[in-house]
Amino acid sequence: MKRLFILLFLVGNTVFAQQSISLQDCYQLLDKNHPLLKQAATIDQQNALDVAVLKNKKKPAFNLVAQGNLLSDVTSLPIQLPNIAIEKPNLLQYKAYANVNQLIYDGGLLKATINAKKNSNLSKKKVLEVNVYQNRMQLNQLYYSVLLLQEKEVLLKDKLSLLEAKLKEVKTGIKYGVLLPSQDAILEAERLKVAQKIADNSNQILALKQTISSLIQQDVTKANFDKSIIPEVLTTELKRPELELFALKKEEITNNSKIFDHKNAPKLVGFAQGGVGNPALNMLDNSLQPYYIVGLKLQWNPFDWNVSKKQKEKVVLNKAFIDNQKEVFELQTKIALDKQKASIERLESTVNSDNNIINLRKKVLKTVASQLKNGVITASTYVTELSNLNEAEILRKTHQIQLQLAKVNYNTLIGNKK
Repeated sequence: MKRLFILLFLVGNTVFAQQSISLQDCYQLLDKNHPLLKQAATIDQQNALDVAVLKNKKKPAFNLVAQGNLLSDVTSLPIQLPNIAIEKPNLLQYKAYANVNQLIYDGGLLKATINAKKNSNLSKKKVLEVNVYQNRMQLNQLYYSVLLLQEKEVLLKDKLSLLEAKLKEVKTGIKYGVLLPSQDAILEAERLKVAQKIADNSNQILALKQTISSLIQQDVTKANFDKSIIPEVLTTELKRPELELFALKKEEITNNSKIFDHKNAPKLVGFAQGGVGNPALNMLDNSLQPYYIVGLKLQWNPFDWNVSKKQKEKVVLNKAFIDNQKEVFELQTKIALDKQKASIERLESTVNSDNNIINLRKKVLKTVASQLKNGVITASTYVTELSNLNEAEILRKTHQIQLQLAKVNYNTLIGNKK
């Protein structure tokens, strides 16, 4: 059974070593595994403890008291009554008793305090969500950097294949005296150079994947990164978690202000005291006697010297401050969205231009390849044109990936989680 558990664990942690991974997969892993999210459980536990402590106020408060007093003087009658002997109270007095207080009605203070605690708990957890969400822009950049390098590797391998095929062709030409002996060396040098670029490119991909693995807490170094399906940029409605946080902060301010409203409400408390004392309730009885007291106590503070009024003014100011933070956030986000829109439009135009350039480069290379075969030009000229085409294709792929990244960043900025 233990071996089966270990096997399942290893399978779960190597799943991405055997398949592709999408940007959405990375988002889900980020939202699930980010270390910050571990604090959410702690926040819930703290809130549960706070609420439990507050609810204890509904339970009877019980305490024991033992007290001894040595008095310098005691109450006595200034006159003597005929045929009645009144014993003077002892200077040494002592008693032991238990107090019980039961809150009967608190004007809604306890309920308001618990609601404020719960709202504060939601705000703290939303802050964690916001902080984790802000990592998405970094994740976007890393993910599409890997995509670009993967595409670049494909193009470099295509170039390597062309060079190897052309190298065989040139060697045949040299063998039959059609081409100069040094032409194959030029192609071989370029082939080694491209192989070196491919190796360097692979190292860069590995480094980026290691960074992503650390960010999402999942090993994806052996996974193939898929091109994510980018939704069309149609929505302009902001759906960022920060907006939910601003709303929760305002609600938290409102709930905290309700605590002050209920503090001045009438409160009814039942109390009871029972014990023994010398003297007890009869001050003229110098003996240890049991006693009890039971009653109700009403507390009300109708005047608070405008504290509630000032608190309400403070609430208005705090809400205005939150509104201003929201306004600033929306302005900064709008500026960032406008920048992404401009990038999308520019890159769409650039990609169209890249297509025209590549078509022309392919025509030139086709002509040059034929000329090299017939010994009209040197291998250097062919290598130059092949490199020009390869660089143009890499540049087009760069612009295409940048276009995808701009769309993804737009969706991230707008708060579209799809």
